[in-house]
Amino acid sequence: MFKIDNPKNNYKNVVHAFFLALAITIAEPSTILPLMVHHFSENVVIVGIFASLLRGGAIMIQLYAAFHAQAYKKVLPYIRKVFFFRWISWFSIGLSIFFIGDSNKPLTLFLIGLGLFFFSFSAGFGAIYFKELQAKLFSKTYRGKTMANRQVAGSIASIISGGVAGYVLNHYEAPLNYAYLFMVSSVFMVIGFTVFSTIEEPSKENVLVKEKHFKTFIHNATALLKQDKRLQLQILTIFLSFSYYLSMPFVILNANNTFTLTGWMLGGFITIQMLGSIVGSTFLWRKIDEYEKMLSLSFLFMVAALFFALFAEGVYLYAVVFFLFGIALDGFSIAGMNLVIEIAPEEKRPIYTALQTNISSIGLFFPVLGGVLLQTIGSYSLIYLLSIFLLIVGFFISTRLKKL
Repeated sequence: MFKIDNPKNNYKNVVHAFFLALAITIAEPSTILPLMVHHFSENVVIVGIFASLLRGGAIMIQLYAAFHAQAYKKVLPYIRKVFFFRWISWFSIGLSIFFIGDSNKPLTLFLIGLGLFFFSFSAGFGAIYFKELQAKLFSKTYRGKTMANRQVAGSIASIISGGVAGYVLNHYEAPLNYAYLFMVSSVFMVIGFTVFSTIEEPSKENVLVKEKHFKTFIHNATALLKQDKRLQLQILTIFLSFSYYLSMPFVILNANNTFTLTGWMLGGFITIQMLGSIVGSTFLWRKIDEYEKMLSLSFLFMVAALFFALFAEGVYLYAVVFFLFGIALDGFSIAGMNLVIEIAPEEKRPIYTALQTNISSIGLFFPVLGGVLLQTIGSYSLIYLLSIFLLIVGFFISTRLKKL
């Protein structure tokens, strides 16, 4: 008989987070990824596009994934297929850099982008299945704790990964150092995916009959969105939470323009960001199960991070920026996932998840706008201030969620 809040499932959930973070931290959109892309292209707009690719590909497929998932009694068989496709996409990036590299920079850049897109695209299916599993496996209170545990485990792994990345970047020349990081990290990714695939999943009894046509599903989903004012406001709030992406990928480029950024410094910034994540999850987020409050606090931490970025000139102030990034990003992640689970009826959960993620995740393309503004005007301060303004708007809207 299935046992909700099973510690074994919590353990596997946390192990998955640890090894996944160990792998993907080497393409962190606030640190290594911008510098890697900048190696192959001087254009900051391209940097913004690639920062969007790492996350943005997922939004294109989530409604279609929900169209099918609403009728699934179990989603684990499908998430295993997603894991395999994500691993292939990630490993191919390392191969592309290793075998082509600087000999044909445009082709290498295209293949990196292709790998990042498909890695993100397949996550569109995975996000629907993952949230469905979290809702089925854990109660509200326990889910908040296991997600905080995931964040802490992921942060610890990222600190380790940051140290390894710092060593590799410092001891090997670009672009081979990036190739080594991607290929080795794919091994860790496999471990996490394998452990998570053994989770015990209960069968879902309350499922919907899938519409005959995807067009009909879209019509019904649109009608649902029009009826649910809380979902509408929640989507707007989470969309605005992504406005930090206007400037976040470019903070490390600004730091690189201010002082000589070594591989060890880069690894150090990753470590500092993940320490922020650990501090936030351990001492703050795991103690809050009112997710509206968590979301509001995350806005404030991100505003503080970008405020310090406005005046940062030395290593220590940039360390403060990345520390606050770590706290805020974890808060956004935990709150966003749990808010949609809490307001969605069981049988409509995949639809609610897809609607929130699909629409709000348009904000994942903010780096492109940030890159265009930076390329056109050349002012880091402008994109920082624009991010801060939008985040403050998001904060005030988030305070209204509890009233609906």
